Amino acid sequence: QVQLVESGGGLVQAGGSLKLSCAASGSIFSIHSMGWYRQAPGKQRELVATITSGGSTNFGDSVKGRFMISRDYAKKTVTLQMNSLKPEDTATYYCSGTFNFATYWGQGAQVTVSS
Repeated sequence: QVQLVESGGGLVQAGGSLKLSCAASGSIFSIHSMGWYRQAPGKQRELVATITSGGSTNFGDSVKGRFMISRDYAKKTVTLQMNSLKPEDTATYYCSGTFNFATYWGQGAQVTVSS
C-alpha cells in the first residue's frame, strides 16, 4: 500500500504565494515521478506540474513561470511553490505519484485565491 498525504494550501489573496507539500509512505521500491494536478468545480482535472526521478519537469501552460516544483526522493516528498496566484488558480490540488509502476493519488488540498 502506498499513501500520499498533502499539506499546505488554504486561502490567499491574488498576487500572493502558497506552498503545497506531499509525502509518500508505504512499500515504495521505485519512484518514476511525483507531481500535482488540480480540479476546479465543474472542470476536468488538469496538470499543474510533475517532476521525474531524474529531475525533469513538466508544467501546465497556465502556471508556467509562476509555479515551481521540487522533490526530495530520499524522503519521498514533493513540494509545489505557487507564486503570483490568481483567482483562476482556485481548485483542489491533488498530489500524484508513480511508484512501483503504478499511479497513486492523495486526498487533495484546497487552494482558494480571493480577488
